[in-house]
Amino acid sequence: MTESKSFNRAATVILTLLVIIAMLPILLIIIASFSSETSLIRNGYSYWPEGWSLDAYYYMVKQGAMIVRAYGVSFFVTFVGTALSVMLTTMLAYPISRKSFKYRNILAFFVFFTMLFNGGIVPSYIMWTRFFHIKDTILALMIPNYLITAFNVILVKNYFQNSVPDSLIEAAQLDGASEMKIFFKVMLPLAVPTVATISLFTGICYWNDWTNGLYYINDEKLYSIQQLLMKIMNNIQALRSNSNAALLGTGSVDLPGTSIRMAMAVIGILPIMLIYPFVQKYLVKGVVVGAVKG
Repeated sequence: MTESKSFNRAATVILTLLVIIAMLPILLIIIASFSSETSLIRNGYSYWPEGWSLDAYYYMVKQGAMIVRAYGVSFFVTFVGTALSVMLTTMLAYPISRKSFKYRNILAFFVFFTMLFNGGIVPSYIMWTRFFHIKDTILALMIPNYLITAFNVILVKNYFQNSVPDSLIEAAQLDGASEMKIFFKVMLPLAVPTVATISLFTGICYWNDWTNGLYYINDEKLYSIQQLLMKIMNNIQALRSNSNAALLGTGSVDLPGTSIRMAMAVIGILPIMLIYPFVQKYLVKGVVVGAVKG
């Protein structure tokens, strides 16, 4: 009992130190976003800057309407895209995991093949724009790259195949359950840990994605938060390089090009930091619920 308590104390101390170490870069980003531009240029990033400033956030507030709209686009794409991705991934993984499915090896080969080879950016762009016509549509932010990934399919397939007993499927079949009912009533509830994991990873990919917007989106109303922040940064760099900034509506204020990068990072990661603690408890719960009990 004493050894157990000592181990728990030591583990708590070690994990606390690791959490502090992991949080230090995030804290530095937040502090840098509130630092003055001159102190950042003169002394670099510091936990104790010489001067504090809200210029970066003042500039971001001026872009408030666009940022709010971009947040809405990103939230919609993340939630809808993740839901569709999880559903399609699990529905594709289920028949591959069934030994009774005649074409499971052929289907598994095509899935695995995409992990090794792809057509490249140019052929993909031509396919999505000329044949599927998704350019400047919300679908362009959902379908390419993230809707179905071979890694997630193989991950779920292995879980179905190795962690769900065949006896459960046979019992459901004896009760007259169809394949669709077995999938929704038996397989998905038991795959909660894996589903939660791929949901988290897919959601982060959708939230952080800006390449799809770069390739397929020209309409500013469809900008995601990452693409909008990238555009704002490019605009600031262009304004700082021009001597006629006043004519472009920025006045004589020196634009906070360095600190605004940190402010953009804070705006980009803030929703993930707020949501992750709530998602984590579902991951832990999923491990318990998904366990097969004899």
